[in-house]
Amino acid sequence: MPNSKIAGIGFYVPEKAVSNFDLMEHMDTNDEWIRERTGIVERRYGVKHEETSTTMGVEAAKIAIQRAGITNEDVDFIIFATLSPDYYFPGCGVLLQREMGMQGIGALDIRNQCSGFIYGLSIADQFVKSGMYKNILLVGAEFHSAGLDYTTRGRNVTVIFGDGAGAAVIQPTEEKDKGILTTHLHADGTYAEQLAYINPGCHGGKWLGKKGFGYGDEEQLGGMFITQHMVDNELLFPNMNGPAVFKFAVTKFPEVINEALETTGYTKEDIDMFIPHQANLRISQFVQKKLGLPDEKIWNNIQKYGNTTAASIPIALCEALEAGKVKDGDLVCLAAFGSGFTWGSALIRW
Repeated sequence: MPNSKIAGIGFYVPEKAVSNFDLMEHMDTNDEWIRERTGIVERRYGVKHEETSTTMGVEAAKIAIQRAGITNEDVDFIIFATLSPDYYFPGCGVLLQREMGMQGIGALDIRNQCSGFIYGLSIADQFVKSGMYKNILLVGAEFHSAGLDYTTRGRNVTVIFGDGAGAAVIQPTEEKDKGILTTHLHADGTYAEQLAYINPGCHGGKWLGKKGFGYGDEEQLGGMFITQHMVDNELLFPNMNGPAVFKFAVTKFPEVINEALETTGYTKEDIDMFIPHQANLRISQFVQKKLGLPDEKIWNNIQKYGNTTAASIPIALCEALEAGKVKDGDLVCLAAFGSGFTWGSALIRW
């Protein structure tokens, strides 16, 4: 059975850079507060009415396909990970397929938020190993800026997120001990509402009010999908319990990384490059310290792009590769944690 490998990778970020000072014009915050808590200096925002998660994904995919040495016609399956789809349905997979002229092949949409790329990578790995597909296009793309709350009320979430896309082509490889060595996926729905985009939705208030998340009870929310109450009370934005997310993340990141190392027989010292999901620079630094990794073995770019959720790992991996920090034969560790809660890791021999 062949292993699978990342044969080509690319990323795209919008031109518009939005600094912490720019956000200060819309909400009660400041550059020092944002940097201290997240490490973020600026993020990119797409052009509304022109760019979407799909269009950004297309741009990243073009680069990945070219670097893999194939054409659009060679792609035989699409996996698209995003929490900010163009439409509630259908998903972005078929929209990207249409834009790239790949009609007829399967398109799978992944809704695992920050862990979406790792989940998608694991699925692609199994499809390739089974021989079902030979050229899988895996895309992670986000257009967060279209759905954020730009008031002081929403600052804890809004200052963190940015737009962008990353893509990779997954192919089989006959090289022994090369490629994707192992992937590990986990979830705990106990904390689903601690980091969530509750409305609009079809829950009709089923899960809210009873768990103390501050959304009012079922009677207040009423209805299905979207109600006047949601509009009047500005309940149509994402929410996050930052301390709860941080506490859980710094526990699960090292656990899932060690799980990958133990499975393959490697140690922390064997890791040549660690690419964490860019959730928060403080989380990455905490995990780095816990693993005892030197600065040269970790790649962080949240300072420039903010948290791009499903896109953050492929963007960071592509940057590290382009900078010469990931070389042939290197042991690369990827890990992510996010809403759900979901988390995962992958170990790759480049």
